Amino acid sequence: MFTFEKAIELYKNEPTKEKLYEAADLLLKEMTVSERIRLLQGHALGVTAKNFLKNGRFYNGEAYPAGGCKRLGIPPVMFTDGPRGIVMKKCTCFPVSMLRGATFDDELEYRIGEVFAKEASALDANLFAGVCINLLRNPMWGRAQETYGEDPYLLGRMGVALTKAMQDNGIIACPKHYALNSIEDLRFSANAIADERTLHEVYLPHFRKCIDAGAMSIMGAYNKVNGTYACENKELLTDILHDKWGFDGFSLSDFFYGIYDTKRSLKAGMDMEMPYLFRYAALSYLLKKGEITEEDINKSAVRILRALISTLPKYKKQDKSVILSKEHTDLARETATKGIVLLKNENNALPIAEGKKIAVVGRYANKRNIGDHGSSNVFSPYAVTPYEGLCNRFGRENISLYNGCRVTEAMKASADCEYIVVCVGSDWLQEGEFLVNLGNVKKKPKGSGGDRADLHIPVEDVKLIKGLSYLGKKLIVNIMGGSAYIIKDWIDCADSVIMSFYSGLEGGNALADIISGDINPAGKLPFTVAERAEDYPAFLHLGTKDKNIEYGYYHGYTLFDKKGIEPHFPFGFGLSYTAFELTCISCEKSEDKIKVTVKVTNKGEFDGDEVIQIYVGSNNKEIDRPVKLLKGFKRISVKKGEGVEVTVTVDIDDIKFYCPDRGEWILDESYTVYVGTDSRNVISTGKVTF
Repeated sequence: MFTFEKAIELYKNEPTKEKLYEAADLLLKEMTVSERIRLLQGHALGVTAKNFLKNGRFYNGEAYPAGGCKRLGIPPVMFTDGPRGIVMKKCTCFPVSMLRGATFDDELEYRIGEVFAKEASALDANLFAGVCINLLRNPMWGRAQETYGEDPYLLGRMGVALTKAMQDNGIIACPKHYALNSIEDLRFSANAIADERTLHEVYLPHFRKCIDAGAMSIMGAYNKVNGTYACENKELLTDILHDKWGFDGFSLSDFFYGIYDTKRSLKAGMDMEMPYLFRYAALSYLLKKGEITEEDINKSAVRILRALISTLPKYKKQDKSVILSKEHTDLARETATKGIVLLKNENNALPIAEGKKIAVVGRYANKRNIGDHGSSNVFSPYAVTPYEGLCNRFGRENISLYNGCRVTEAMKASADCEYIVVCVGSDWLQEGEFLVNLGNVKKKPKGSGGDRADLHIPVEDVKLIKGLSYLGKKLIVNIMGGSAYIIKDWIDCADSVIMSFYSGLEGGNALADIISGDINPAGKLPFTVAERAEDYPAFLHLGTKDKNIEYGYYHGYTLFDKKGIEPHFPFGFGLSYTAFELTCISCEKSEDKIKVTVKVTNKGEFDGDEVIQIYVGSNNKEIDRPVKLLKGFKRISVKKGEGVEVTVTVDIDDIKFYCPDRGEWILDESYTVYVGTDSRNVISTGKVTF
């Protein structure tokens, strides 16, 4: 009898694609039809939409099983969610993906992935569905915090790092949500419309990057794409994923309501329904009726087997003591410091010296605020607030607290202080997964997550900032939230503005590291901050009758460049306590690469990090092209007074454009390469011709 153990042995002796296919095929032949069908089905008992809504802690408290075959020793898929940590039990809550995107550091993201893999394996999971790489199209999106930003290249680099970390440690990586998923309140009914070129150039390349990097599973989305539900979409699941990209792994549905029609989904290429038997409970019945075939079942079953055979030999079971270890919490703090973005710093407001009196005020001054309470929630036993972090760093005797929005009370707390840190923004009630809307709720209750109602911070927060600005003290505004806010109406009132996102269980300590100058900020915006909400693409809100929305070719900084709109803060922007100078720039083309070399000199008084960003624009005037696109970046450390030569490599394949007529990627004849520190602050290195 050919068992799973023998399949593993066959593949390990010769780990090639051919042997993987052979091992999976031999194992499939040993299975009965009913055993093959079981591979396609989730078997999580006790979790239903009803009890999921009653208490978020019901969701994924333990790994959710799917498939498996005891007779042949085939282990089940054991699902855990993400992406800011392992959602089971009480694991380490890292900063949200959006902050991690702001680090522009994929090497750091790989290290984070290694932590996720360890904590997942300690709790018996072998599939991680936390590689969230949906593109941020409009900051209204409530789950923006779960992804890395607005740029496909940045999403791809960060997603690949997390994918590799998982797969290298024997955890099946699962990028999600495939595809065009960036509206929350109408996630079950929105129909995202995109032409072929836009689909391939803007909304899918980061998914392909993760597939090419070795991801062995992928999760479908709830929404429709060009009129067909994503989990029933043959173009996405078969024509592109398997036929164009050569994907060897399997797809799984988004939970509960991802699949509407069993036959349509299976034939389209949806391999596994999660988390429990619902639509795919009908597979045996449909097979007997002749509406589906054994070949339909086999296609999906063998893909699941390939993922298990290729990934699980690297699985490293960890002891539960690794969870919340100092190594892991220290990395969470390091990550937060590297992703916090300094947007403004005038009048020598920051850093704050020792012995200064500081008032910490605002609705989030001393409140746990680590992000969404939906499927990405991580139940860490503690989370350091801004107040606690500043007390830890400056001494409790130097810190005054008012946790609220009343101006008079905040003024009282600030009376004896020279500095005021105002903590504003959003929390899980204002943005996040829309937990009450599982397809049948027409009216959105107040404070239920979902998409943002407004791109401004709450009115009470603005009144607080403006009121405190009259005191003549150094005013630092700390914005907590998932993505961009319109802040032009009050930013002049502040001396300094920090974007700290949802910064994880060590967020308060990380904020103190930045404010004190122990760490020099170097985070860069992974999105564009507009002056007006109207400058972003259109968005669909709950109550909209027409559920169709065009996902156009331009968004984010490409839209601002195309229309000549001045952003409030450009993509890639972030200040430092020091100043960097870029000189000695050169560009060299080889057969498959473009190498950009630049000398980065630290001209200031602090050691610090800088992110060198490479943008490339086509000179083809006959076809509509973006002005420029991010195609390379590198984060470096430079000591004060020193200079470092940096080389950033751009892959030629990454600057190609998709040609719908030919169904392939093509090179234009000439490009201009730019180097800089954000999407607007760039220097041309000259033309590159092919």
